[in-house]
Amino acid sequence: MNKIAIIGSGYVGLVSGACFAEIGTHVTLVDIREQIVQNLNNGEIHIFEPGLAELVRKNLADNRLCFTTSINDAMASADVIFSAVGTPSDKDGSADLGQVLGVAKQIGQIATKYFLLVTKSTVPVGTAHKIRQTVQAELDKRGLSLEFDVASNPEFLKEGAAIKDFLSPDRVVIGADNDKARNLLERLYKPFMLNGERFIFMDVASAEMTKYAANAMLATRISFMNEVAALCEKVGADVELVRRGIGADARIGNKFLYAGAGYGGSCFPKDVKALIHTGNEYNCPMTLVQAVENVNENQKNILFNKLMLAFNGNVKGKTIALWGLAFKPDTDDIREAPALNLIQKLLLEGAIINVFDPVAMDNTKAIFPQINYNSGMYEAAKGADAVVLVTEWRQFRLVDWNSLKSSMKGKTIVDGRNIYSQEELSNAGFDYFRIGKVY
Repeated sequence: MNKIAIIGSGYVGLVSGACFAEIGTHVTLVDIREQIVQNLNNGEIHIFEPGLAELVRKNLADNRLCFTTSINDAMASADVIFSAVGTPSDKDGSADLGQVLGVAKQIGQIATKYFLLVTKSTVPVGTAHKIRQTVQAELDKRGLSLEFDVASNPEFLKEGAAIKDFLSPDRVVIGADNDKARNLLERLYKPFMLNGERFIFMDVASAEMTKYAANAMLATRISFMNEVAALCEKVGADVELVRRGIGADARIGNKFLYAGAGYGGSCFPKDVKALIHTGNEYNCPMTLVQAVENVNENQKNILFNKLMLAFNGNVKGKTIALWGLAFKPDTDDIREAPALNLIQKLLLEGAIINVFDPVAMDNTKAIFPQINYNSGMYEAAKGADAVVLVTEWRQFRLVDWNSLKSSMKGKTIVDGRNIYSQEELSNAGFDYFRIGKVY
């Protein structure tokens, strides 16, 4: 087996396709958007991920990667088909499976030989069963008796480090109900495991649950630290020192223990909501996970609240510079980004907003065309009454504070990621606000 098909050229599909191609697999990637497909075949990608554009172009040139709008073409010689389409949140918080089941229906309508349909999208427990029913219903309509399997292979990619995560995974979770499906996927992933096998095999339902449980656990750690940070501000403690103290415990570790402006992105908010919804469906309320979401929703107001504190409750006519728009560094993803909530609240209060982000400004312009977009961090801060660090891009870490102060109108710095030094900013003449410590 050296040919696979991937349905969906979003973040997961495109990264997966490029990385599978990199180890010698021939990948046909399907997307219904003709312009996107045309651009991809020309080596122009529509998402930002470090190293991805180069990987796509390299494997296009080596004829291991191609893009099409036709599932028929993709399935012609592929035994393994990955479904990597979107599962956005519905109004009730559940995962919208319309695209997932739509792919299953199309495959059932055109399949002529054995295939393994692998769900890479994040889907609720029980989705594989719905996929199987959907495919089988279409085969029955055609009067076709055809063997096929459905498996789950959730992704655990970090935006900003997705290529490394895929090429050198810390684990590959495979949910399969028989040896044939398991062996196909094991063979496909074997080249990524040359320095030690890190497969975790399980049943399909457990694989589906593993993805949600992983994201909910990471979201829990973030919300826990944000709640601790709020208490630190009340009692006079420093959340950064607390973080170091508990992170040094090997049982806890130091990952995802940073207080900040709340989690965002395409995974945590959506998956937390979906897990809560699944619990309610099965009369098993996810009380802790619900609390995680509640804390995060409140945390998205933290930067606005600190600005209001700095300006005695009135930012009307004030120029506020935001450094960073993406929900995290090294991505242009602004889905559920704390910056969006902050911009919305500042606009309602009559503030003037200048922003700079290395890659996420075009995406933000589609939502907030009325704010001012700048070519650099210092340009955004020129004449500003306050600067707010929202996303901790590396280029924001070492600041020429004297130059910044001379170009600003005011002297307020709100550090949404706790990366600056109170002593250094005080010596430079700034009023410094951060999370989890009151000065």
